[in-house]
Parts: sequence; C-alpha cells; structure tokens
Amino acid sequence: MSDRLKDKVALITGAASGMGASHARAFVREGAKVMIADINDDAGTALAEELGEAARYVHLNVTSAGDWAAAVAATLEAFGELNVLVNNAGILDGGALGEYPVERWQRVLDINLTGPFLGMTASVEALKASAPSSIINISSTAGLEGIAGMHGYTASKFGVRGLTKSAAMELAGSRVRVNSVHPGSIQTPMTAVMGEQKPIDFTETTLTRPAAPEEVTSMVVFLASDESSFCTGAEFVVDGGITAGKIYNV
Repeated sequence: MSDRLKDKVALITGAASGMGASHARAFVREGAKVMIADINDDAGTALAEELGEAARYVHLNVTSAGDWAAAVAATLEAFGELNVLVNNAGILDGGALGEYPVERWQRVLDINLTGPFLGMTASVEALKASAPSSIINISSTAGLEGIAGMHGYTASKFGVRGLTKSAAMELAGSRVRVNSVHPGSIQTPMTAVMGEQKPIDFTETTLTRPAAPEEVTSMVVFLASDESSFCTGAEFVVDGGITAGKIYNV
C-alpha cells in the first residue's frame, strides 16, 4: 500500500462487482475507507467483509433520492466524512430506432444519468465540508462518439459528460473537483452479456483487446487522489484507442 488515498473516504456506486469492485479494492489498498453501494446485497456484503474494517456496504438504488440520502448518511455515520464520490453504477441496453420502447430508454436514462445527478445532489454538502474533494463520473466512449442502436446508452453517457462539466464549474470555488472517465470495452459482467447478444469486435482498436477493470481503476485512483489536484471538468479516456480512429489496411 502506498497510501495515495490516505485519509480519503469514498462512496462508490455499483461497487459489488465489475469495475466498481475493482475500484473499491484499490481504494482500500491505497489507504481509503470505502462505502460500497449497490443493489446486489449479497455480493456487496461479501466484498465489504473481504475488505475488512475499511469498508462498509449499503443498499443503494441510484434512481431513488431516498436511497441516496440514506447512503450518504450511512457513510458519514461510519467514517465521519465524505470526500470522494464515484458514480460508477450503470446499465448497457440498446435497440434500433422504431423498435426500442420508451420504457427501456427511460430506464437507461434514470440509472445512467439521473443516478449521478441524484448522487451529486445528495452528497454535495458533505463533499464541500470535507474538501478538497473529488467527484468521478464514469461515462463511456459512448459519451464521445455515437454507437448505432445504442441510443439511450449514448444519450445518457453524453449527458454524464455534460453534467460533469456544469458541476465542475459550479463546485470549483468549493474545492470540489468533478471529472468524467470514458472507458472503452472492459471485461465486466455487463459487457459479457452484450457479447453474448452481439459479439464485440476489438480488431479496429489500437490495442486490439478489451481492458481489465483494473486498467480503468488506475485512472479512478488518480482522480480520487491529490495527484490530480489541478484536474477538473475534464474527460479522461481509457479506451485502447477506440476513439482515436479506425485501423485501415493500406
């Protein structure tokens, strides 16, 4: 442990599995205390037990303002403060125009975009009180470019990118930094399901492979730490070159 996050207290959503669990493990290794928030109570509780006294678990449906208020209160009760919020929870869903029902569109927006808004709303006073603080919103390469058939997901991730910038402008004077992270294709349970429905082709990316969750976690740790003290309102891309362009044989 190098103590890069010593004296930090973080609330991480979607932290019971995938990238969120990777973030939680790394935060504890780096000296932080972590509130693991998720709807998967069994996996979240098991991870908190694995991580020991530096971690707790709280049930959190990110679309519920009441759940958010309770999660922030639980964090303050357990650890006394909150100075890192990682809005990681999200879903991946898509369908063609003319076929994609509005109910599924709305569910994606509720979780992926309204969720981070509710999280920042619920935690903003605690983050200000414990400043310098950091909000890290997990967007996607879909927040930088369009993806055919993924309209709700793309709209939500572009929205997270914009919300990050408006919040960064508003909170800069309170010493609360706000940045977005834009992963490409990451090996998680969520992308595994997508791969079963539609095989993911990595041959057109620069690195021609998916990333392990830990490769995104390294960026999240940086943004949570004081090493990124002059970074706010920015996009941090971890995509293996997906958004750099396509590889053509010439």
